[in-house]
Amino acid sequence: MPWLQIKVSIPPEQADTYEDLLLAAGCAAVTYQDAADQPIFEPDLGTTPLWNSTVVTGLFAAEHDLRETLDLLHNAQQSLSADLNPLPEFKAEILEDKDWEREWMDHYHPMQFGRRLWVCPSWREAPEPGAVNLMLDPGLAFGTGTHPTTALCLEWLDAQTLDDRQVVDYGCGSGILGIAALLLGARHVQAIDIDPQALTATRDNLERNRLPAATLDTFLPLDAPLIEADLLVANILAGPLCQLAPTLAARVKPNGRILLSGLLSQQADEIVSTYSQWFEMDAPGEREGWIRISGTRKQES
Repeated sequence: MPWLQIKVSIPPEQADTYEDLLLAAGCAAVTYQDAADQPIFEPDLGTTPLWNSTVVTGLFAAEHDLRETLDLLHNAQQSLSADLNPLPEFKAEILEDKDWEREWMDHYHPMQFGRRLWVCPSWREAPEPGAVNLMLDPGLAFGTGTHPTTALCLEWLDAQTLDDRQVVDYGCGSGILGIAALLLGARHVQAIDIDPQALTATRDNLERNRLPAATLDTFLPLDAPLIEADLLVANILAGPLCQLAPTLAARVKPNGRILLSGLLSQQADEIVSTYSQWFEMDAPGEREGWIRISGTRKQES
């Protein structure tokens, strides 16, 4: 069935008020969107910052009377938002009925990274059967190859010699980087994530690619055995990468490699400075304002 969608643009301090108003009017769900293309990167832990101009959207079942619902909202707005002048305007539209999961699946296509590697949705045929094809269903976890940071990492992996390497995939998400490493010749992957759903998605994708279960182990961070890997990949964010630097460095053997991403170009200096204690860092690779940085673990002095 189709749905009704009612939107209102408000300052962030009014977000809770208008969410309560929409819920009281009978909406099934409330979402927030940025109305002015204002990025918010790495908010403080436990906070949910909103944009200076925020669009609050209420989703209503089609049986709601649109005129009656708008009248109710306008009347409630008069008393709830007297401090706003002029009052924000409600905008209503009919949302076409779609199978949203199918809509996403129809637009997710096989993608090539580097010379050998393809990432293919599990419900599509691989375009080059003789290539290194990673069949992927991300489930609820991050990582499809469409984000620039993931693409940068996949291209880097494709250019490496990974035969018989031990790899750590820290913040594994869907498992895309660790499984790509296995398909490119790695011997074993230790996949680590704070989200149990990511570990489930990683194991499912390992099976989807018909790789032996023994080639990849999944762990929550506190449960992961300390190993010295030939390569550690971490596609997360700059803040956690800086905080975790000693932990990640300890998991890479001398002359081993590290690959870091989830970074904006302006964060390169901070990451290089932090990791240079343990690694000889390479020049960043960049795409669409995002970067990856690799390095080689220094010999023990």
